[in-house]
Amino acid sequence: MNDRTRVLAAVGATVCLFLGVQLGALALVDPFTESGRQAVENPDDPTNSILYVGVMLVATGLMLAAFKYDLDRLIRLLLVGVSVMISWYVFAELVPAIVGPFVSEGVASGLTIVASLAVGGALLWYPEWYVIDGAGVVMGAGAAALFGISFGLLPALLLLSALAIYDAISVYGTEHMLDLAEGVMDLKIPVVLVVPLTLSYSYRAAGSTDDVLEDGGTEPAAPDDPAGDAPGGDATDGDAADPDDTDAAADDGPDADGALDRDALFIGLGDAVIPTVLVASAAAFLDVSTLAVPVLAVNLPALGAAVGTIAGLLVLMYMVLEGRAHAGLPLLNGGAIGGYLLGALASGLSVATAIGL
Repeated sequence: MNDRTRVLAAVGATVCLFLGVQLGALALVDPFTESGRQAVENPDDPTNSILYVGVMLVATGLMLAAFKYDLDRLIRLLLVGVSVMISWYVFAELVPAIVGPFVSEGVASGLTIVASLAVGGALLWYPEWYVIDGAGVVMGAGAAALFGISFGLLPALLLLSALAIYDAISVYGTEHMLDLAEGVMDLKIPVVLVVPLTLSYSYRAAGSTDDVLEDGGTEPAAPDDPAGDAPGGDATDGDAADPDDTDAAADDGPDADGALDRDALFIGLGDAVIPTVLVASAAAFLDVSTLAVPVLAVNLPALGAAVGTIAGLLVLMYMVLEGRAHAGLPLLNGGAIGGYLLGALASGLSVATAIGL
């Protein structure tokens, strides 16, 4: 497989993972709403966004402290537990819908529990890249839908704007995500999405992850620096330990011929989750006609946010594959907000209504 094919395959796989999170979230919006999964009493309260960002900052600090005092195993167990919990939310809606006509309610509940525990077991004992990606898509879709139905339009827009600014500061300013990334990546848990560039790549067999497309790099790493720019996922944004802060970086870019000097790309799960919160919020709270798409609660503004996110992703990947480090959420959230507003205007909504005023 030549270098161009590898790059195109990696970009295509990354887009598919993002689409999996987006489509999954849209499919879960109505079931989660009907099941009363909203996390707050008033989703239109803008202070919800401030509270959430505050919780994320505290969680980041606790994670950094835990790594400093060698509590890696505790962090790993905690995040796997979060994975099981979010998977249960998702499977609690999907399993009965699939097997409900054929089995009793008790059996469906049992299958839901088994499926959720299977996710946790796979992450603990066989964290290969496809296990990480599969769990990441399930968790990302569930987390985005949960936050989407809990954040009204204005809180969601404030959340995406605040996290884009925070992401830029953490990459170009304080760079503290580098420390968090170095600890999180080697735990082999779904705070990242892994995109292999070689058929023989094994995430389980990899030592430390030194080739990164996400979170935390500001300068290309030296070829002999195994720590490199490491990706991280925060500890509270989309919940996988809240994978929402993410910065895109490359530790060594393409060589003169455009080849990638790495075996895999890593993208923080939060890069997929956070912009999808707006996609789900638009689907849940905007009173506009829905598009004729089976199973999905999608309208034109939600579709615009999804398309805008993918556009931002393509720009981000181009920059990273060119060897330029860049914070992820400014591009991704910016694309989501821009696409959302265009979709809202195309639906006949005023700007004031679109931003929840």
